[in-house]
Amino acid sequence: MTTRLVFVFILVMVGWPLLAEAKVQSQKIPYSFGETSFEGYLVWDDSVKGKRPGVLVVHEWWGLNDYARSRAEQLAELGYVALAVDMYGKGKVTTHPEKASEWAKLTTGNLDEWRGRAETGLKLLQANPNVDPARLAAIGYCFGGATVMQLVYGGAPVKGVVSFHGSLPLPSQTQAISQSAKVLIAHGASDPFLTEDHVGKFKTALNQAEIDWQMIVYSGAQHSFTNPSADQYGLNGATYHKQADQRSWTHMKQFFDELFQ
Repeated sequence: MTTRLVFVFILVMVGWPLLAEAKVQSQKIPYSFGETSFEGYLVWDDSVKGKRPGVLVVHEWWGLNDYARSRAEQLAELGYVALAVDMYGKGKVTTHPEKASEWAKLTTGNLDEWRGRAETGLKLLQANPNVDPARLAAIGYCFGGATVMQLVYGGAPVKGVVSFHGSLPLPSQTQAISQSAKVLIAHGASDPFLTEDHVGKFKTALNQAEIDWQMIVYSGAQHSFTNPSADQYGLNGATYHKQADQRSWTHMKQFFDELFQ
């Protein structure tokens, strides 16, 4: 056997177990809420043993697209079980701001429907055999950031949520706010869609509800600063900011380390 063939043989014999070793796995999860059919995206690393925290991922107003799925995959690589929830209905994904706005308004216009869709996804995640049902969190982007706040306002069993460039909705007087859930807000200092007055009211509401919250503001960052594709949508005021994206992901990881220690 030549030296080259021996080298190839060694590579195959040594590398084959690594190739055969399964790691991050994904699965489409069909479900329904009311009369609407949805399809979530579940991701986990099957090399991790035992039950682990579960993280719900809520998409931007574009729908459950590749970007939201990629965030779920990143969380799985960190050792979490992640479910990218579908908030609009199976196959409802767009790149057109007008259509995205229409779908978002239809969803948020009915608070019970909005929260119910998110909570259904959370229950699916909680029931997964790889998930510790007592260790749940949620992250959301844009529309999704507002959605994870509704989970807190509705008393959902999450230990904490992270809102990335979310719209920061104010709680209603009738909502059973979960004081046990911690909140991390990742906000762009140059986000044109939120006024300082609204941000102030949001902070006041969280203080009045006695929620443990923190807000990190990134200079120069506009709306959608975590999405590398943000500039392609042609939406004024929404653009990618690499530094803010990387920093906010690091801050999320630190936040989860505290939640799940």
